[in-house]
Amino acid sequence: MDQSVIIADNKNDISLRSAAIITGIALIFMALLAPVANFSILQKLFIPGDAQATMSNILNSPGSFRAATVLFLIVAVLDIIVAWGLYVLFKPVNHSLSLLTAWIRVVYATMLGVVITSLVYVIQITGGGGPAEFQDTGTFEVVIMQSLMKFNYGWEFSLIIFGFHLLLLGFLAYKAGYMKRILGILLLIAALGYLIDGFGRILTVDYGKGIGVYTFLGEIVLIFWLLIAGGRDKATN
Repeated sequence: MDQSVIIADNKNDISLRSAAIITGIALIFMALLAPVANFSILQKLFIPGDAQATMSNILNSPGSFRAATVLFLIVAVLDIIVAWGLYVLFKPVNHSLSLLTAWIRVVYATMLGVVITSLVYVIQITGGGGPAEFQDTGTFEVVIMQSLMKFNYGWEFSLIIFGFHLLLLGFLAYKAGYMKRILGILLLIAALGYLIDGFGRILTVDYGKGIGVYTFLGEIVLIFWLLIAGGRDKATN
């Protein structure tokens, strides 16, 4: 291929700074939308151990439940955008490892999209006549609870995959010559939080709230770095 064509293609490619800004903005939206969908809406409708109350909440607030589902879908799409942006940013550090890191995040986003179908199923059955479609109200309640629990357990399991993504991302950030190594260390700590919590829930029946709520600082710092300094300097191996 003509060398001039390659140079032209590189000029038409997105800059590292633009990729950093897009990624940072996507992460901000995710940080805002995910808590709203989960804590402000879904967790208020879903009452663990009380199928009747949960069914009543969803039937009385169908708009809120649908909104939470849509927000989760948006988050899954944003995750794919973030995977792309981080790949562009860390490609100069290690192309193969950056690509693997991006693909792991895409796998996580795909798993999240799959478990969201459980919420979509609840929307379908609650909007199509409710208990009348089932043999009795008790069966209807059980189906709703099973679908919501499937979503919760599926999302928790997918966070193990997300932990491996952060583990590789932290390594790349630590090795990069254009950012403080402390950011890489903080991302590695965040990754360990996800991994310990994820495997803890699998290996222990009564695993508590976990340590992930205390180790996420690296993810916040990453957002600020992306928006303020990301892509301004070239990477060094």
